[in-house]
Amino acid sequence: MTDRVARRPHGRAARATYGAPDVHSFAWEPVLAALRLGPADRLLDVGCGGGVFLRRALETGCTAVGVDHSREMVELARATAAVPVVQAPAEALPFEDGEFTAVSCIVAFFFFPDPVRVLREMKRVLDPEEGRAAIFTTPPEAKGTPAAPYPLATRGRFYGDAELERLPLDAGFGEARVTRTAIGAQLLVAR
Repeated sequence: MTDRVARRPHGRAARATYGAPDVHSFAWEPVLAALRLGPADRLLDVGCGGGVFLRRALETGCTAVGVDHSREMVELARATAAVPVVQAPAEALPFEDGEFTAVSCIVAFFFFPDPVRVLREMKRVLDPEEGRAAIFTTPPEAKGTPAAPYPLATRGRFYGDAELERLPLDAGFGEARVTRTAIGAQLLVAR
């Protein structure tokens, strides 16, 4: 069930979860504040799920594209957000170098088996001058809580703040910082 709904979303329950108009809404404003999107921005949402955040991001005036590894989530996101959405793994983004000014990733990062590889791909598709990434994820102390209940917690990778902050630097980003949101989640911002 964990895989079908969260890690490899498909089926009715996954569509209901990721198509809900407020799915992961607790992460939207911190990510948007970190990215400071405007009309000149091109956003890529990695692990976009049902595309609900994309719809919110478009309110900033930016253009946006989503990517998800789940065929069903791609179909749902295309209908939900009415933006281009591509099916692909986060480790091999099918976009040109420097194509985006911003990358977001909301509550998906802990499922990536090779986070540095994913971050390298994010960096590659970001504009070298203006590019920035904002990743909203769950800290290790939340394992076993409603934020990361068991058995879901057994399927994810959790990082302490210092470890999480090092990952983008290992991937070639010039700077990275982790802050905690009002609900205790981690917000990683890298440039």
